Amino acid sequence: MKYCTIIFLFILFSCGNKEDILLPKSDVTIVSDVLDHSPIYIFFRTKGKDTLAEVNRKNSIISTNWILNIDKRLPLRLVIPEVIKLQEKKRNEVAHKNELAENYYSYADSIGKNMAFLPFTKVYYKMGKPMYSFVVFFSKKNEIFVDGFSGSREELKHFLNSFKDKTKMIRFGFDEDMSYGTYIQNEILIQSLKIENKEEFVY
Repeated sequence: MKYCTIIFLFILFSCGNKEDILLPKSDVTIVSDVLDHSPIYIFFRTKGKDTLAEVNRKNSIISTNWILNIDKRLPLRLVIPEVIKLQEKKRNEVAHKNELAENYYSYADSIGKNMAFLPFTKVYYKMGKPMYSFVVFFSKKNEIFVDGFSGSREELKHFLNSFKDKTKMIRFGFDEDMSYGTYIQNEILIQSLKIENKEEFVY
């Protein structure tokens, strides 16, 4: 209960109003602390039968590390276009640009009972299906397909760890209707494999 309260208060007081965000969860911490940061929030909204992503970045400072707090219920088709806009704004900044400033996603470590952060500064997203034959694809139901053939997470890890040509570009695809919460779990898996050359597509 204390753990849930900490997460809720973090969102409540950071926003400055009585709104909350349901953060994704994982059982591992990638980064435990981020100094000199600005919070950005993407809220889950509904309007009739439509789901909307509402961005609040009024407290962000371009020269700081950015922490994106995103509601896990939002689908990637709504989240990633907003993330792309934020990335481009920071990358294209000239006057106050800080080359050392990073971008992070926040999530909750359910084992360590703490806030955790996932860096994504170097991730370049593309909306649309890649025009390549070899793609690692994560479906809405969180199934994994490598070049069209289904496999388990352990099989994927073994395959990519044994990949002979480490310099070859690996392309990851994600179902646009996948929840952001599920995406974060998959992104943690991908980052654990320490793949240097990669692209991510949402379609």
